[in-house]
Amino acid sequence: MKKTITAFILVISFIITAIPCFAEALTPEVKSSILMEASTGNVLYEQNADEHLPIASVTKIMTMLLIMERIDSGALKFEDMVTVSENAMSYGGSTMFLEAGETLSVHDMMKGIAVASANDGCVAMAEHIAGSESAFVEMMNNRAKELGMADTVFLNTNGLDADGQYSSARDVAVMSRELIKHKDVLNYTKIWTDSLRDGKFELANTNRLIRFYNGATGLKTGSTSKAGCCLSATAERDGMSLIAVVLGAPDTKTRFSSASALLNHGFSGYSVKKQVEKGEPTGLVTVSKGIQKEVQTEANDGFSILSPKANPRNIEKSVVLSDMIIAPIKKGDKVGEIVFSENGTQLYSVDIVASSDVEKKGFHLVLTDMLHALLFA
Repeated sequence: MKKTITAFILVISFIITAIPCFAEALTPEVKSSILMEASTGNVLYEQNADEHLPIASVTKIMTMLLIMERIDSGALKFEDMVTVSENAMSYGGSTMFLEAGETLSVHDMMKGIAVASANDGCVAMAEHIAGSESAFVEMMNNRAKELGMADTVFLNTNGLDADGQYSSARDVAVMSRELIKHKDVLNYTKIWTDSLRDGKFELANTNRLIRFYNGATGLKTGSTSKAGCCLSATAERDGMSLIAVVLGAPDTKTRFSSASALLNHGFSGYSVKKQVEKGEPTGLVTVSKGIQKEVQTEANDGFSILSPKANPRNIEKSVVLSDMIIAPIKKGDKVGEIVFSENGTQLYSVDIVASSDVEKKGFHLVLTDMLHALLFA
């Protein structure tokens, strides 16, 4: 038996399958670009977004993603020390000037990779995690497949030009979106200037948007003679996070101006409204045969709606909870759901789960309840 609580609310919304029409090119001087809203994955603008192109040091987004995933899983710690190999030291280009046998913390390595775009730091971290750069590159390609990045092949950890290595603006946006879910990475990608080795080695971010664009949070620049000037730029304002990817810009000025144009388009024309927060309380449910008579419930996930500011939509929110559930109950057991619909079409649903365990009554407690009922009936 179920009870349904239905609330009609006006919200700002945008369905992931609804891609707006673009009256004019925002990035005419670059080979490829895309603008994505991070919380929903909605694409707000794209230009040749699936074209296979070299992405230079933007490759390091995947390297950082694998590092952050291990940190957040507990398999790696920021304070862990990394020993530099002869192989890692041999890498030139953008570098943090590692010396063979030198040891630095994962924290310092992340600063070198995120801020100075250190090729040697990428290789040192790859060897630390996987034993060799080639093994780490295999991990990068496997993770790309898991994320649905069908237009990407990695051949190294740092994006140095290599025949057969490529990605696309869409795939870069996908891995950027995954990386910024690991909030600690922004502590590095937002750095403008810093230092290593007790101040002996100065760091300056290659992403000038960090200093000059309101709300910029990252993410990674890249440039080689083959790739041109590339950038995955992230920024957040008013609760909305955007990812602007630019590939194949003719110069660094165009790279940053194109990314800024994309971000401006997103912030001026769209907004995000959270419909439900993960862990948000959703009411009490009666428990039968439990040591507690009720259990608190909560949303098992969050859900946001993106919409053009000029065209908000009407969304129907339906909360469906079981009238009664039977103990034992485990924290996280599904006891209902929240359904979001528009014009009779379901857009999304979020499970409602028990917020805590509820044990089943033992024999003695059941007997006590029976005696109490007889005596006080």
